[in-house]
Amino acid sequence: MSDISKDARICIIGAGPAGLSAGMYLEQKGYENYTILEREDHVGGKCHSPEYNGRRYEMGAIMGVPSYYAVHDIEKFCGFTHDGPKLNRNYKNLKGDVIEPFDPKKNPLRVPHLLKMRSQMKKFAELLETKYKGYDINGHRGVSEGRYDGYAVTPEREKVSGVNENLKDLALPFNEFCRINGVDLVKEIWIGPFTSFGYGYFDEIPAAYVLKYLDFQTTMNFVNVNLWTWKDGTQSIYERLNAKLKHAARLNSNITKVERKDDKVFVTVNGEVEEYDYIIVTAPLQYLPDYFDADANEKELFSKITYEMYDVLAFTTKPEDHPEISYYIFENMEKERYGHLMVYYRRWHDDNTQMLTTYALRNHTGDPEIPYDTCKETVLEDLKEMHNPAEKVHYEKDWYYFPHVDSKTYASGWYEKVEGMQGNKNTFYAGEVMSFGDMDETCEYSRELVDRFF
Repeated sequence: MSDISKDARICIIGAGPAGLSAGMYLEQKGYENYTILEREDHVGGKCHSPEYNGRRYEMGAIMGVPSYYAVHDIEKFCGFTHDGPKLNRNYKNLKGDVIEPFDPKKNPLRVPHLLKMRSQMKKFAELLETKYKGYDINGHRGVSEGRYDGYAVTPEREKVSGVNENLKDLALPFNEFCRINGVDLVKEIWIGPFTSFGYGYFDEIPAAYVLKYLDFQTTMNFVNVNLWTWKDGTQSIYERLNAKLKHAARLNSNITKVERKDDKVFVTVNGEVEEYDYIIVTAPLQYLPDYFDADANEKELFSKITYEMYDVLAFTTKPEDHPEISYYIFENMEKERYGHLMVYYRRWHDDNTQMLTTYALRNHTGDPEIPYDTCKETVLEDLKEMHNPAEKVHYEKDWYYFPHVDSKTYASGWYEKVEGMQGNKNTFYAGEVMSFGDMDETCEYSRELVDRFF
């Protein structure tokens, strides 16, 4: 049992998926004296669903899958379900021609390649279940030391732990991880829901991130288009949760200072000092030293965090230029084509005046950052090549996306060091970097954090 009193005053920084779910899980365990502070004027973080002509669209998170168990916790807590439009997609080449790269009947010359891919997929599934047992546990605690400790990706999320030296391989870039296991072709499956969703390129991102987000069952749900959406957008999940909590987030809360002393936490919010017993930080840890009385360990470790620059445009076309479905452009998901349009989404089936959304990455490790305006112009030109030119851009967003650490830092035990600081100075760390930057992983990590320490 936790030695933290049920009456403890708990401050949660951030009202995105991680912060709001932390409030929910605390409340379910009997901790009701919590306060959620949010800098913005809305909740949801990167689940951002603006409205256009009476319907909501996705500028951030788009969808979920049945293995999003923490998101389902929220649905049950609030009494709603995934009631949005059914999504589907197709593929185009750089000329804007529709292609179907995984259909052997339409690609007879690719049959040997597709058969080899199928064989490697089967091999990969077996490797993940055996050689890399424990790979899919939420969070990263112990991986660089060859062990796993956490909750299984099952509806019951049973507690599991064990030793597996092979897990150290997860620190390798995903390209290298696939190469040493002889399954290079599986990247052609994994790249769609990974790189196009803003999570970087396989030559730079540790395999741990790829596989904790896209464990085998989650990937198969994406492949089979077994998807969840929400009529009022993913942001509505967290709007409903915020409304259901006993203490809704306090919006427009500008935190300028956090000082930890005398076994208390003093938070300066909008010029006023508030006193708490504990603090849970779900806001980006990279910026924690800017307003916290950060110690040497916090400064050193959080300075190692890097992130992706992921740009989203919401636009309309002329009715005659409107696509009939969403499209992926695989050739633009390679590092040599960063800054180009990777995917564009059509959310509703019955409206050729609706907004569409484009997604592009504009940074890659070791290469110059592409300026925002340059990337925007490139994407608009790409839409012309796809035969779906934009008539008007209505919303645009450049996200601080997918905070993570590089392979060397991962292998050196970054996560073990940060996890070892949990609870020090009455401070707990959660949010994207502690698990993965999708809404379910961040919520699941908040669940685990509350279960471990409260």
